[in-house]
Amino acid sequence: MPPRVSFSQPEARRLALHAQGFGARQGRHEPRHLLAMAERLGALQLDSVNALARSHYLPLFSRLGGYSRNTLDQLAWGKGRQRRLFEYWGHEASLLPLSLEPFLRWRMARARRGEGIYRQLARFGAEHPTRVAEVLDHVRRGGALGAGSLSTREGRAGPWWDWSEEKMALEWLFAAGEVTVASRRGFERLYDLPERVFPAAVLAQPTPDEGDAQRQLLMHAARALGVATERDLRAYFRLSPSDARVRLQELGEEGGLLRCEVEGWAQPGWCVPISRVPGNVAASALLSPFDSLIWERDRAERLFGFRYRLEFYTPPARRVYGYYVMPFLHQEALIARVDLRADRAADCLRVHAVHQEAPRLGDDALHALATALKHLAAWLGLAALDVQCARPEGRVLLNAIRLNDEPL
Repeated sequence: MPPRVSFSQPEARRLALHAQGFGARQGRHEPRHLLAMAERLGALQLDSVNALARSHYLPLFSRLGGYSRNTLDQLAWGKGRQRRLFEYWGHEASLLPLSLEPFLRWRMARARRGEGIYRQLARFGAEHPTRVAEVLDHVRRGGALGAGSLSTREGRAGPWWDWSEEKMALEWLFAAGEVTVASRRGFERLYDLPERVFPAAVLAQPTPDEGDAQRQLLMHAARALGVATERDLRAYFRLSPSDARVRLQELGEEGGLLRCEVEGWAQPGWCVPISRVPGNVAASALLSPFDSLIWERDRAERLFGFRYRLEFYTPPARRVYGYYVMPFLHQEALIARVDLRADRAADCLRVHAVHQEAPRLGDDALHALATALKHLAAWLGLAALDVQCARPEGRVLLNAIRLNDEPL
């Protein structure tokens, strides 16, 4: 059967959801299952916002259900052979499979040269070589340490995001691959030398040239996205437009990727050669604002007709949907937005607002949303679910939760 070169909107959604791991078997929570999903996605975005849980935990919960976050911690920051993920700049700051480390060394080399997004860090390194050398020596002699343990600053730091000079030095060394993140203390990075953190087998792998590395990253992005525009593909691992255009042309000529048409898309799509579209994706899931299914907002709008924007930093009076809003995926559509907060002091998950996308949330969708909220509260270790939404959707959801006989 020849490869497909055009897709309808429903087919494109199905390709994307299948590629992103939705519809996976729930309850498979051993390290190998979490690692397989992390490798499939390629990047778990890190972020400091902690209204429910740190963002890197949520995508695996959305796909696999209530796993132990300690298992992911061991994969990311464990000792020896337990460590299978590492921190670096993937799609923003991310947890990435160790298998991708060789394909990001070109980015580290560019950081050392001060190219691209690293110019400001590199300028600091060029202007403060003694401080950078001192910080690196501290890491060599002292092992894993955070910026706070080195800081000699008194008062504000000045123009560097209010970072101390020691923090700036560590961030430059991290971007350049001279140090890596060994572990975390709370959410603070603790840095150490790569040879004391990564398995020797990873460091021994040959360094591919830039072209091959970027092609591999684009192929990984294509497999993780299902079908995507050039912009979608380069954004997945933050390649520059000029690099991505050259590599996509090469991949197209080699046959690794195919140009395709998607109903309603103004730009052509790209996909790996496939002969058929996967079947229906039966999944109901609350999505992190930083989930890789929706982190490119234009793509979410093209795929689902769903316009999504973060409102963390919007003044409360100007927010449309709320502070921490999770889209709700059900039956291959994003049908609602739920503003949630974990209230640890009261031991409950608070539902501040529910906004439906469809004209009406049917009984099946309401039952699925009620179940998803109960599962989320249980995974977070919260004893109760408190619906505070005064909107009509909130009252209907509260009734559905009461009718849902699944225990919390």
